[in-house]
Amino acid sequence: MAKIQAIRGMNDILPEQTPVWQYLEDTVRRVLQSYSYNEIRMPILEQTELFKRSIGEVTDIVEKEMYTFEDRNGDSLTLRPEGTACCVRAAEQHGLLFNQTQKLWYCGPMFRHERPQKGRYRQFNQIGVECFGIPGPDIDAELIIMTARLWKELGLLANVSLQINSLGTTAARAVYRDALVEYLRANIDALDEDSKRRLESNPLRVLDSKSQSTQDILDGAPDFSDYLDDESKAHFATLLETLDQSGISYEVNSRLVRGLDYYGKTVFEWVTNDLGAQGTVCAGGRYDGLVEQLGGKATPGVGFAMGVERLILMLESLDKIPAEVNNNPDVFIVSVGEGTQIEAFKVAEILRNQFLSINVQTHCGGSNKNRLKKIDKSNVPITLIIGENELKNKSVIIKTLQDKSEGSQNKQQVEVPVADLLNKIEAYL
Repeated sequence: MAKIQAIRGMNDILPEQTPVWQYLEDTVRRVLQSYSYNEIRMPILEQTELFKRSIGEVTDIVEKEMYTFEDRNGDSLTLRPEGTACCVRAAEQHGLLFNQTQKLWYCGPMFRHERPQKGRYRQFNQIGVECFGIPGPDIDAELIIMTARLWKELGLLANVSLQINSLGTTAARAVYRDALVEYLRANIDALDEDSKRRLESNPLRVLDSKSQSTQDILDGAPDFSDYLDDESKAHFATLLETLDQSGISYEVNSRLVRGLDYYGKTVFEWVTNDLGAQGTVCAGGRYDGLVEQLGGKATPGVGFAMGVERLILMLESLDKIPAEVNNNPDVFIVSVGEGTQIEAFKVAEILRNQFLSINVQTHCGGSNKNRLKKIDKSNVPITLIIGENELKNKSVIIKTLQDKSEGSQNKQQVEVPVADLLNKIEAYL
């Protein structure tokens, strides 16, 4: 019988990989909490209409990439392809938006039927932040400053750069869109096929084309900044001044757009040269019309999302993972002889009660001979041995690595009463 394999593009995260995921998630959680952001958790299944109305029916995501099906009641459901629309739905449904400000974050899997490639999968994980009820550029600046702090905490600040732009109001974008379409149609023979298709459905996405021939044509295209309304210009100028005063370096990229229809005014991306073609590690912007678009009252909104797999790939490739991020136990307890296993469990619980952050592993299974071999092969910083003599004497042998260099097997040991174990072992931790 053939073995069942995981679905292509939907990967298992194995035990040796999870410590890095936990390290990243814990760092993100700590930074976000320091800015008073609160976690929200949404379901992975939503009504398909939510994404059609928010993302746009003529986008690649809705047309080609969503995992959509009918359930037994005939309702059309979709595995969430992104988190912003879900967060808006949840906040509106539970009354979190009217006359309130909210600073929320979430973490979890998203789903898109794309061609799997390095750092991009069909089930991928995102960390997202959404802020509601704050219309000014100050919250835009806070999000960017907060992400800069995260890069610093992760040791990645020197490896990322910030690109930023303003897409203006809906009315300003409509005027620019007409000017861009007119220009591109006059040069349509030089556009790549994907851009020709986008010209009819979502022409602003042509600015984001990866085709060099299209980018060459765009060199002569109308500049977005020339079409900005006065309100958006003032908003953007204040944002840039705040970033300048906060020491945040950036590049204004007038071709920077976002792939979803709901963005307006501020958009930004943190990019890197260390991931090849998949250079964006964090992206976001304002979506002041989205809540109303989904049936709520007009509410300003801004947020960002970052891909967990890409960040982990970056941490690994740049060797930015701290040495202590691993699954290795701090203390290994081996019992040898009749009646010693129960005592080993008792000692392990004493240690776990006293030292909440340490990893204590109790050896289970195997013969006494195999357990003795485990002691010799163990490279754990502290090994506790409980034999029949130690059980009788109510003591334990502490065996520690004398030389803590990697791979060293040089150990020293001392026997101490169980009653004195906590005081004695604390010196080794």
